[in-house]
Amino acid sequence: QVHLVESGGGLVQAGDSLRVSCANSGRTFSNYAMGWFRQAPGKEREFVASVSWSGVAKRYADSVKGRFTISRDSAKNTVYLQMNSLKPEDTAVYLCAAEGPAGWAYWGQGTQVTVSS
Repeated sequence: QVHLVESGGGLVQAGDSLRVSCANSGRTFSNYAMGWFRQAPGKEREFVASVSWSGVAKRYADSVKGRFTISRDSAKNTVYLQMNSLKPEDTAVYLCAAEGPAGWAYWGQGTQVTVSS
């Protein structure tokens, strides 16, 4: 079973940096692609970034490309999202997910990131 727990969210100012983490306390997730999504109040959940099971292939939403970096540490069963040059429009609940055969099958509960102007 995959059990994902996000941490590291908080309140920061525009231009600041923040790193959120997603730890899997269940079975190893080394065979899963991992992703970060976000959901702002009143908006649809949107894709932010993903990393392949090997850690080599990475994808980013255009809105975060060049500012956010996704990485994974399989030894620690953890995936990270380093967020730099944060903007107020980055404010959202950030959720991590593990990709199963049928898509993003496992989700964490999310961590709140708030960026003040």
